[in-house]
Amino acid sequence: MAQLSDDCFAFGGALLGVDAALALIEARIAPVVGEEVATLSDAAGRILARDVVAGIDVPPHANSAVDGFALAHADLLPDRETILPVTGRAAAGHPLDRPAARGEAIRIFTGAPMPEGTDTVMMQEDCVFEEGGVEAGRVRLQPGIRQGANRRHAGEDVAAGSIALPAGRRLKPADLGLAAALGNATIAVFRPLRAALLSTGDEVCEPGTPLTPGMIYDANRVMLAALLRAQGCIVSDLGIHPDRAASLTDTLAAAAAGHDLIVTSGGVSTGEEDHVRTAIEQLGRLDFWRLAIKPGRPVALGQLKGTPLIGLPGNPVAAALTFAILARPLILRLAGATIAAPLTVSVQSGFAYRKKPGRREYLRARLAREDGAVTAHKYPKDGAGILSSIVQSDGFVVLDEGMSELAVGGMVDFLPFSEVFGS
Repeated sequence: MAQLSDDCFAFGGALLGVDAALALIEARIAPVVGEEVATLSDAAGRILARDVVAGIDVPPHANSAVDGFALAHADLLPDRETILPVTGRAAAGHPLDRPAARGEAIRIFTGAPMPEGTDTVMMQEDCVFEEGGVEAGRVRLQPGIRQGANRRHAGEDVAAGSIALPAGRRLKPADLGLAAALGNATIAVFRPLRAALLSTGDEVCEPGTPLTPGMIYDANRVMLAALLRAQGCIVSDLGIHPDRAASLTDTLAAAAAGHDLIVTSGGVSTGEEDHVRTAIEQLGRLDFWRLAIKPGRPVALGQLKGTPLIGLPGNPVAAALTFAILARPLILRLAGATIAAPLTVSVQSGFAYRKKPGRREYLRARLAREDGAVTAHKYPKDGAGILSSIVQSDGFVVLDEGMSELAVGGMVDFLPFSEVFGS
């Protein structure tokens, strides 16, 4: 069950800062999902439930990084060419069946175990090996190679006993490859989060149906469902609900019984037709966040009999932004994932801008390389309902609460969409 304390930020109070809201999620939300075992082939994108501790060294033995000749470095002459007899062969999967003696070279190939008694590999490109004539079966080795060159050590990748993959990590293809390299066929993961999703509003209708006067198509639910699935959620699409308090209350009550999280779009502001807040208060408790953020100030967080609900704004850009900044870390926390702050990069501003101090603003922008510098260009329209601005941008320029004016050429933080809209 999610752990939210009884105190709340009452509607009508001071605006809550973004950092404070994120700290609240970190402090008061706990994972709600259990563990299960998945095969590696089914584990991509899942959240790791337990540390993967290396039971063996990777690689398990010292091996050659190149094709060449394995030898003891002490046999090389420091200032002139060395000639050694080639007395054996080692290949990947076919190690030399005996220790190497001093004064001999072993033909070796990439990945082959280093023969006992050797510590260095000379690349074949740096050697002369003649198969006929007086020097048949010998190799000419040039001076100057360092001891241990072209040798991979046992455990160089992962040492036995170390944590190869920490719990809470969303598993990527390379993670699964590393788990396989350690000999694991299965892995402990958290069960996917079950999320219920619905839109509210009398003006919202399903795409594919006739659009009557005063209506708009439901873009938010399609977008949010994709964003939830990108976070590994199993999504129950509860459709569109009209602005009817009683009907919405019944729907939310049913959703709370069978899901780990409820996500709504619209109906969280202060209008007469905004009923999400009332429904939550009837069924549980509302921690209502009026955030000092633009776009997206009306965002609700509450609980319905222990099931968290996050109510996002109805304007699509505000819904996308608040999902990225607030819902995503909430989802990761509930799902057992380690929450890392999204990576921002410093770029040059290609525009001037003024804002009110005391709130954080996220401006849609695209990036361009100009005169050797990466420059952010603001999307020309600011409206929270202009979804095409997300499509035609690369990310958000982030202007913190203390900033009031941005000049052309100033350095700003840029948050790529790939950091918050993907997995």
